[in-house]
Amino acid sequence: MQAALKGGNKDTVTALRSVMAQLKDEKIKLGHELSEDEVTAVLNRAVKRRKESIDLFRQGGRLDLVDKEQAEIDLLSTYLPKQLSESEILAIINLTLKETGVDNIKDIGKVMGPLMQKVKGLADGKVIQSLVRERLST
Repeated sequence: MQAALKGGNKDTVTALRSVMAQLKDEKIKLGHELSEDEVTAVLNRAVKRRKESIDLFRQGGRLDLVDKEQAEIDLLSTYLPKQLSESEILAIINLTLKETGVDNIKDIGKVMGPLMQKVKGLADGKVIQSLVRERLST
């Protein structure tokens, strides 16, 4: 934050202040210092909100705002754990399917709970769900 302030990078300062405020709000809400998992969850929510904003800005033809939001996502992503690749996610999905014994799309709920615990903070839930649906549909 100090480097961004000294460098005059207003967009970076704004993004970092926003996330710091969200972290402070979460700390007050929970009533204790945030654990690393809780900080990661707050950062993931911030990234998710910005991705949703990008979709809406694209629909509205506001490409200038799309670029701004994408820059904030790139910045926040540097503070998040490395995201799993699709092949790593598929390996975890296959393992979880084997452990739960699920082979039908109707039982997707039985898989998603244990699966999300394994990849918590390491992959986007929408991506996980679409890969599980694809895997169970075949």
